[in-house]
Amino acid sequence: MRTALVSTLGVMLMLSACAKPPSQTRNACAIFEQRDGLFNNWRKAAVSAEREYGVPVPILMATIYTESSFRHNAKPPRKWHLGFIPGKRPSTAYGYSQALDGTWERYQRETGRWSARRTDFADAIRFIGWYHRESATKVNIPLNDPYKLYLAYHSGHTGYLRGAYNKRPEALRGAKRFTDITYTYAKQLQQCPG
Repeated sequence: MRTALVSTLGVMLMLSACAKPPSQTRNACAIFEQRDGLFNNWRKAAVSAEREYGVPVPILMATIYTESSFRHNAKPPRKWHLGFIPGKRPSTAYGYSQALDGTWERYQRETGRWSARRTDFADAIRFIGWYHRESATKVNIPLNDPYKLYLAYHSGHTGYLRGAYNKRPEALRGAKRFTDITYTYAKQLQQCPG
């Protein structure tokens, strides 16, 4: 009885620790240090996605930083009517990757990863690798061009080709922020222990 209680408490503590974003999201080494568990190893997941899709780890991590600030259950903010009546959210973006319902379903269908969840870091970072690889293949963006990769991620491939981001100042600001954190992460990762 006592062993079961201790095990249950241990699992609950482990899960609650995973639910909170890392405390130093602008430091790639600190992020990986904080999430280096046996079952929840973010460095291992990021390197695996890089190997599978050819997208550098700093770009993968910068996507999550820019999209969700490493919050597993992030959603776009609701519109509020009269200051207290909740309205609809502007999109179905959800999770670490802020993938839309339809794009996530296409990813699951095309990769066969039916059990993948947007709230699971390893699944989300693999999705991001897949999406950026699609940007390279379909829209001809080099996998080491963070600015353009972000614009395609934010606007979608069709929107990117149409230049939809030019009418969205938030997309251009996001692409700059994304590029800056990509280079910050790249420099940090060269000096990380382990």
